[in-house]
Amino acid sequence: MAFSNILCQASDGIATVTVNRPDKLNALNAETISELKTCFAGLAGDSAVRVVVLTGAGDKAFVAGADIGELVKMTASEAEQLATGGQSLMDCIENLGKPVIAAINGFALGGGCELAMACTFRYASESAQLGLPETGLGLIPGFGGTQRLPRLVGKGRAMELILLGKMITAVDAMAIGLVNSVYPGDELMDAVMITAKALAAKSAQTTRLVLGVVNDGMLVDQRSGCRLEAGVFGLVGASADAREGCAAFVEKRKPNFNGN
Repeated sequence: MAFSNILCQASDGIATVTVNRPDKLNALNAETISELKTCFAGLAGDSAVRVVVLTGAGDKAFVAGADIGELVKMTASEAEQLATGGQSLMDCIENLGKPVIAAINGFALGGGCELAMACTFRYASESAQLGLPETGLGLIPGFGGTQRLPRLVGKGRAMELILLGKMITAVDAMAIGLVNSVYPGDELMDAVMITAKALAAKSAQTTRLVLGVVNDGMLVDQRSGCRLEAGVFGLVGASADAREGCAAFVEKRKPNFNGN
């Protein structure tokens, strides 16, 4: 499917999705959010795709935020609909059933930071900067930022970043757990692809179940989460991929997973 604001290409089990509005620093307008959701919904159902890489066009921004030009014209009802649409996209990415790696190649602010937080991993270039600056505009984060940031970095740090609208470097973001790793700009995509290839070589079924157990377990108490884990472990333990993986280990060879 052809899109106006994003690019999507896939090869060897890895899909790369690029927000392609460099003249707007890849800001998320309503059309771009809709296109991203359509794209990710399609990737969810594509068995040939095992991993998704998400990045922004150009070298200045991953996604610099929501499109302020749209926001200033909205009624309360329209703004709520935009937030609901953005949250739906983030939920789709977080619960895709496949790892999504954010390659943060520049500014990841507001909606861009929220987009990155919905991803499984966040790898950033040394020049990247992240933050939720909405309070400086009299707004609040609306695409899940008030909920995901405290879960990633703790309530105290999240409050500081959100209430002060602070923008932080990639290195500082890594120090508080917002970013997994930081690389020189010209090494970022190579590092992302190394991880993507390693993930693509895993059992697609096992990866999907791990993502589900971790995400669902975050919503319940630890005891309930462990019960969930045990049930899924039982299903996985009887799978063809588990038998293949264990046999490969004993036979000192690489496993050949088929997703069953």
